[in-house]
Amino acid sequence: MQIHKKNLSLKELPSVRQLRAFVAIHETGSLSGAAQRLALTQPAVSLLLRELETKLGVRLFDRTTRAVLPTEAAAEAYAHAMRVLGDLQDMTQSLSGLAMGTRGRIRVAATSTLAQTLLPPVIRAFTDEWPGVQVVVEDCSPSEFVELVGSVRVTFGVGTLETPLPFIEERVFFEDTLVAVGLTGTVFSSSRPLRWKQLAGYPLVVVKPGYGVRASIDHAAQSAGVTLDIAYEVSLLATSLAMAAAGLGVAVVPASVLVHTPYAMLTTRRLVDPVVARNTAVLYPRGRTLPAAAQAFIDLLTQSSKGH
Repeated sequence: MQIHKKNLSLKELPSVRQLRAFVAIHETGSLSGAAQRLALTQPAVSLLLRELETKLGVRLFDRTTRAVLPTEAAAEAYAHAMRVLGDLQDMTQSLSGLAMGTRGRIRVAATSTLAQTLLPPVIRAFTDEWPGVQVVVEDCSPSEFVELVGSVRVTFGVGTLETPLPFIEERVFFEDTLVAVGLTGTVFSSSRPLRWKQLAGYPLVVVKPGYGVRASIDHAAQSAGVTLDIAYEVSLLATSLAMAAAGLGVAVVPASVLVHTPYAMLTTRRLVDPVVARNTAVLYPRGRTLPAAAQAFIDLLTQSSKGH
């Protein structure tokens, strides 16, 4: 015959105070010893024991005028109580580690360019300082970025919003501008600022519509009243720099990308009339509470960006 266990309500289960009182009595051998250990009065300890025995439906100690003697049930109850209290202690220590940022996992969403350039040195510094926290990078395309930031799959994102969104919190940590990049000497002989009307005279390598900075490029050209000569459209900013380094055209990219470029043969010119500002920010759903480890990572990210 199958025996079905009854699901007890929380009121029917022993409380932590009752279990702690029972363990203290079992280990000290007296109500007075337990009261002293728990910083309670002896009547309070005696009441907790009676309440526990009532809930369990079994006598745990035989009382005499001199001592309390554990029953057979007490030995079994003691093993259960120690396991429960031990699990509670483990839970407290584990959650305390999460609260203090000493352990856990953070998932960072970033577009491919930032995942290749900005994040690696920050992750290196963070893991050196917080070895108990795992950092997972969810690199993605610009078209996937906002959806990923708004999901529960990541802790936060690092990137640029083309337009503010009411459901996304934006904490800007770096202000950037668009620049034109071309081969030194053959394409650009000067590093002076370049107007968008002048830029229209060069073949360009830019990202495809719908990718990253393309909307800002198109809007700036429209504001300047020019039609750009787009020779190549690519998916990654890193690709546009490689093509510029090969002399295939002038790349239009955020200035921060150049900090990590391996191409020493390129000259950078700041684009003006208009100047196109782009903010790099930490992004996460409005109302979400970031864990301590995430806050520590963001602090390092902010400090690192000040050197750019």
